[in-house]
Amino acid sequence: MPITPGIPAPATPFDIGRLITKNWTIQTSNINHWRSICWSPDRGLFVAVSTTGVLDRVMTSHDGLEWIIRTTPNNNSWRSICWSPLIGRFVAVSETGIGSRVMVSTDGINWTARTTPLDENWNSVCWSPQVRLFVAVAGSGLSNRVMTSPTGLTWTVRASANDNAWTSVCWSPERSLFVAVSHGLTNNSVMTSPDGITWTARTTPSTSNWESVCWSPELGLFVAVASSISFNTIITSPDGIIWTLRSSPNHNRLFSVCWSSELRLFVAVAESGIANRILISSNGIDWTTRTNPIDILWRSITWSPQVGRFVAVGESGDSRTIMTSLAF
Repeated sequence: MPITPGIPAPATPFDIGRLITKNWTIQTSNINHWRSICWSPDRGLFVAVSTTGVLDRVMTSHDGLEWIIRTTPNNNSWRSICWSPLIGRFVAVSETGIGSRVMVSTDGINWTARTTPLDENWNSVCWSPQVRLFVAVAGSGLSNRVMTSPTGLTWTVRASANDNAWTSVCWSPERSLFVAVSHGLTNNSVMTSPDGITWTARTTPSTSNWESVCWSPELGLFVAVASSISFNTIITSPDGIIWTLRSSPNHNRLFSVCWSSELRLFVAVAESGIANRILISSNGIDWTTRTNPIDILWRSITWSPQVGRFVAVGESGDSRTIMTSLAF
């Protein structure tokens, strides 16, 4: 569309996203070490899980501002949470516990422990609506660092591509592919699977400690971030197979990345850095820092299109464990 002289060009979603992510505010909860957060559009609810606390390792919020602590069935170290709209269930996985390293909830409030086949360090879980499967990955085990479940209630162990410490898994509907990333001692820190059962190791351009991976359907791009102290803490791939190293504007230890389709924006958060623990990008290649209000260990970030807000959670020595940015 031609631009009339003297009249500013219309703002793009990225322009709006770049503007709103300049303004982050702190919300408070308890001093648990909040490790993972997700959004359920069906329940209109943010849910976060923690690795610490006494039977209080879940918190929920409808707006990201006011939070309520929920009772957990045990004191497992909960590392990851996801939501399945088809099943109508939250599923969380943990790195500790004896025979019950999964808990489930239909409302985010009432939680039930589920039996798991192996007591491995389950670090991440995701849902595929196309395959109709939850997939979890672990940081421990002998060639069995994956487990799957169609409902979140009964789980089956699967063979992993190798014995890397797998930290994050996501699903791409457009590629019909699960992608998992890991702390790799060699350049095979990614594995992929079309069905969650059969996994193939993929080559990465570096051996960084990859902590989080997400998918952008609009860009057709996977982005993974790492907690290594380096300027090379970002990789991208259009297919999950061929990966390219990208430069970060700082050498902060990145821990989580998410994508907003509405703003066409990646946002990543870090556990290190002085007031610059937020990165944003419209293409996954070129990244810009944003100022964070306090320097805590930011662990996880999610986006809610219904609320129009990014919410990040982390670990702090006090109650300032939540950070939000309002888009509209």
